[in-house]
Amino acid sequence: MDPINTVGIAHPAAKLSPVRGAQDASATASPTPPRRTDRLDLSGMQGFLQVLRQNDIRGEKVAEIRAQIEAGTYETEEKLEIAIDRLIDDL
Repeated sequence: MDPINTVGIAHPAAKLSPVRGAQDASATASPTPPRRTDRLDLSGMQGFLQVLRQNDIRGEKVAEIRAQIEAGTYETEEKLEIAIDRLIDDL
């Protein structure tokens, strides 16, 4: 009785012949492969940083708001209502 595992398969040490019409891979490959570089993309962070760099920072406005925060007068009831209304509109 023949073992089942040898039915219909080639001998494991059998040499395979190339397919007719197939080209040699080394003949079609370029002599120097294209140079690849690593790249890191932080979810569009570069575009965000470019926008920030393009925006003008109004020094006088920043100084005014800092002074209000230090004096405790920046947060007012009116500003809080505006912020709540904008939050509700966004939702």
